[in-house]
Amino acid sequence: MRALNIITLLLIIVGGINWLLVGIADIDLVATIFGGQDTTLATIVYVLVGLSALWQLVPLTRAMQVGETAAEADLRRH
Repeated sequence: MRALNIITLLLIIVGGINWLLVGIADIDLVATIFGGQDTTLATIVYVLVGLSALWQLVPLTRAMQVGETAAEADLRRH
């Protein structure tokens, strides 16, 4: 579970940086790297970033229910 949390956090960071670049420079880095917004690879990255955000709702919910320290300890047990 910890590896999945790290991977999803990295993907969310990629998505956040991509949106930052879109906002300040009108550059879609994912589309640039993968040949356009409509390419299959870019679509896969967009979907993975979105699914990662949804997945991160799980640890966020745990942290809000039991406190951040307890939520992190719970992740280490899995």
